[in-house]
Amino acid sequence: MAWEEELFALLDDLEQQAEAAFDAERDADLADRSRAAYREVTLASRLMASVGTEVRFDVAGVGAVVGVLERVGTGWCLVAGPAQDWVVCLPAVAAVHGAASRSVPEVAWSPVARLGVGSALRRLADAGERCVLHLTDGTAYDAVPRRVGADFVEATVGEGRSLLAALAALAAVQSR
Repeated sequence: MAWEEELFALLDDLEQQAEAAFDAERDADLADRSRAAYREVTLASRLMASVGTEVRFDVAGVGAVVGVLERVGTGWCLVAGPAQDWVVCLPAVAAVHGAASRSVPEVAWSPVARLGVGSALRRLADAGERCVLHLTDGTAYDAVPRRVGADFVEATVGEGRSLLAALAALAAVQSR
């Protein structure tokens, strides 16, 4: 019986070695898959998971924008600050502090969240609300948005002068 016990012990040992090798290979495979899947995560999807959280954005031409992240859309987000609200254009964002560690993939977003920054600007134009248009180069215009085109916003500045601001150059819109 001793030789049978030795044989079974040897087979158990081989089985444990095979299991350990399989686990090591599987762990490496899972790490590769995780890394590959994370390539698909966008800034907007990370922000979508952060809605309701206090965050700080470093925005080109503006500086720090701090507040509670209220809404995220395609290419923009709404931040409720202590004194005013901000519509922040995501291409102008250099860094985000305080975002959630998870993400919400775009396929899980509501149809409203898929609207672009033009939709947010149209709401401001419809309300006739005075705001500050901040451009990525640091220029700021005290304005009232009037109409929004495909790639620009038309606003009234000063004493009735018309301004066309390219959406690509828009960093943020600050409520008054």
